[in-house]
Amino acid sequence: MTRAQEQTQLLEPAEVKPVTEDRDSVRRYYIKGFPDYFFVYPLLKQRALNFEVATTDRSSVLTFRPNNTFSLGLGLYVLEVNLELAFAIPLRERSIVRYGESEARDLQLNVLAKRWGVDAFYQRYSGFYLEEKSQTVHGDNPFPQRPDIGTRNFGFTGHYLFNHQKVSFRSAYNFSERQLESRGSFLLSGALYTFRAAGDSSIIGERWLERFGEQVDFSRLRYTTFSLAPGYTFNVTQNHFFLNATLMVGPAHHWVSYNLSGQDSERHDIAVNAFLATRFSIGYNGYRFFGGITFASQGSRMRFDDTTFANNNSVFKVLVGYRFRESGFLTRRVWDILPFEL
Repeated sequence: MTRAQEQTQLLEPAEVKPVTEDRDSVRRYYIKGFPDYFFVYPLLKQRALNFEVATTDRSSVLTFRPNNTFSLGLGLYVLEVNLELAFAIPLRERSIVRYGESEARDLQLNVLAKRWGVDAFYQRYSGFYLEEKSQTVHGDNPFPQRPDIGTRNFGFTGHYLFNHQKVSFRSAYNFSERQLESRGSFLLSGALYTFRAAGDSSIIGERWLERFGEQVDFSRLRYTTFSLAPGYTFNVTQNHFFLNATLMVGPAHHWVSYNLSGQDSERHDIAVNAFLATRFSIGYNGYRFFGGITFASQGSRMRFDDTTFANNNSVFKVLVGYRFRESGFLTRRVWDILPFEL
């Protein structure tokens, strides 16, 4: 039996067959797309923007977390564009008393092609509660809270997939394709973003100042990060089930400006440290039904004498969806209706 015949036997009935990428003679044996279908899926999502101050040996770690909740919404993949709209689930009063109240604005645009992907994001959070590594808050007692602290994080990240003919990022993260055989690929990622944290007084506070040192007694900290990080991604697939794991690690250059508590003068510095990004996805990708759990995280770390300052941007998402056959206007693509040529 030829390989083409083996592949044909794997397909479902004709009305739900994915279309082979005929113009790419190598890719069609490893990846199949669904260009004749649009997708609808409910989703549950949580995004977070945390930051921490820690000693270099991590014997003392102080983490600032927003009290943001899950969002419930609906996703749509149509005209080869992925759209998601989600609304926050209201917090219980008991949760607000213990963790404080946070306000969050979180916007993100994702473009995921065969070879490359780009994320543009803007995050604005205010109101944080503090977790200390060496201290446990028992029962329903409230955590230390800082409603005056606000953060902003905005910029771009992107990646280039070297073995795109055999590996599909889209199969694990937007389900517009399906990986047929387990394969991996090296990739190169880049990031350019600005993170800012500020409070009405010292961000750390007098309670922890002696432990971490006056060099991180910031009332305002802002840094712009540029990074190029190599990485590797691997898709494991068995029948219609899949698992993807991705890791990107590399150097990061920071342009830093800050104000120490009680001082009006602004200080400037530069630093070279590490950038880390991870992605994980697991789920089922059939011809009609699909679903999965995904987690993505990226952040950077800077050192000030014997203390490190780090921020982390993460998203957790659960979704289940169904593919419908396109007809009429839906058979067109977004570049077909734009008033200009791409």
